[in-house]
Amino acid sequence: MRSSNPALAMLCTVALAMACTSTLAQNSPQDFVSPHNAARAAVGVGPVSWDSTVAAYAQNYANQRKADCQLVHSGGPYGENIFSGSGRDYTAADAVNAWVSEKQDYDYNSNKCAPNKVCGHYTQVVWRSSTAIGCGRVRCNNGGIFITCNYKPPGNYAGQRPY
Repeated sequence: MRSSNPALAMLCTVALAMACTSTLAQNSPQDFVSPHNAARAAVGVGPVSWDSTVAAYAQNYANQRKADCQLVHSGGPYGENIFSGSGRDYTAADAVNAWVSEKQDYDYNSNKCAPNKVCGHYTQVVWRSSTAIGCGRVRCNNGGIFITCNYKPPGNYAGQRPY
């Protein structure tokens, strides 16, 4: 016996399309740029804009990490922040918020991270002379998510404050 329910089929199709659109919408260029610019505005630094050349570089590198999802820097010509996570569908905002959360461990007066803490991802996000970004995201073979953002020009120069 064959069962056909066009309304149910249409509902499933719409739900699937919405799920796919939702994931894509959470990883658009604007989804990367907006939290960067919010963090920068909080310390009086001008905005970054999306650079398609930098984004192509970032996506190419993310694709190279698909096999292992390891936090290994590309060693390329741009500043770079990398993020990897498993257990859920991490988004652009998740990665940028993780980097920005290091703000609490950065001491502007000494221009250093708190002892035994990391803050270089945050300082790259707010680096005054970095004015363009491009980011890439990939689901790795192990099911994890790898995200990278590259910055032009690069920041995090020793002895210099980010802003």
